[in-house]
Amino acid sequence: MDLGLNEEQEMLKKSAKEFLSKECPKKLVRELDEGDSGLSRDLWKKMAGLGWMGLPFPEKFGGNGGTLLDLIVLLDEMGYNIVPGPFFATVVLAGFTLMEAGSEEQKQAYLAKICSGEMIMTLALTELDGTYLPESVETVAEAKGDQYILNGAKLFVPDANVADFLLVAARTKSGADPAEGISIFIVDVKSRGVKVTPLKTLGRDKLCEVVFDNVTIPSKDLVGKLNGGWPVIKSILRKAAVAKCAEMVGGAQASLDMAVSYAKERVQFGRPIGAFQAIQHYCANMVTDVDGSRFITYKAAWTESEGLPSDLEISMAKAWTSEAFKRVAVLAHQIFGAIGFTMDHDMHLYFRRAKAGEIAYGDADFHREIVAAQLGL
Repeated sequence: MDLGLNEEQEMLKKSAKEFLSKECPKKLVRELDEGDSGLSRDLWKKMAGLGWMGLPFPEKFGGNGGTLLDLIVLLDEMGYNIVPGPFFATVVLAGFTLMEAGSEEQKQAYLAKICSGEMIMTLALTELDGTYLPESVETVAEAKGDQYILNGAKLFVPDANVADFLLVAARTKSGADPAEGISIFIVDVKSRGVKVTPLKTLGRDKLCEVVFDNVTIPSKDLVGKLNGGWPVIKSILRKAAVAKCAEMVGGAQASLDMAVSYAKERVQFGRPIGAFQAIQHYCANMVTDVDGSRFITYKAAWTESEGLPSDLEISMAKAWTSEAFKRVAVLAHQIFGAIGFTMDHDMHLYFRRAKAGEIAYGDADFHREIVAAQLGL
């Protein structure tokens, strides 16, 4: 049984590691964390030049014709370096939505610009309760002639502060089944009636509140079928969950590497602290969590890439990895001791990502419910 990467994926992993170690140092990460935009235009341009934005999309739209699994390899390395910016929102949330449901005209107009790095997009889905359930969608798009009038508010919209366009999930019909009557629209952030307000978060990820006040949307900007948006959103949430797992795997690996290196170098009571059984067991637990998370994540990504039923595998991966990364970060903090809790140390950057990733696209309990349902319970 071959669980390794193919030659192209190994080359992608190596080149990404070399590029990010040089172009995305922790100094830049801290600056973007503390800044308002969270975006380095220079880094974004260089990433686009490497073809990363178009990695999983067809060549006819300017992409590289890769798979979700190829993207997972890249996100693993991006998580290792905790790369800031709207890559995840643009490629995973918006790009896959357009690829799955957009018309040919929309793909040429928007997806091609995503692939080239010319456009930043994101998905506006969650509302007041912060859940990923269809009944939470209360933003309304009312048909008026050949237009729709959009009213409502979205919370925790990633990178809306730097986005050019939003993909907005809105209710276009009410009924007994909340999953019916949801549609997806392309909305220009500069449209009259759109107000974007950045939110303060523990992870310092750039989440925003977006308010829509009588925003006019041309009917041509409907993505997919009218009232048929929820199946598309469910598919995107699956991809987003496994993609977030890949980022967390990379972050957990970095936390492990830092902690093991420190345990070998830090001398206490006349010997490296890694010689003490307690620290050895910490590291053993950490590497078990990291390798287990990587295996279950890559298996889920392969299953989804192959077009096989993947709800069970993806929810297993998200339920496990959400908590595993947090466990690894906590143990790394204990190995570092007091120095790991200072703002000058890198460990707090990873711990914040672990906490933010834990609840993104469904926390462990949310995905355990899906696993239980897949088991017929």
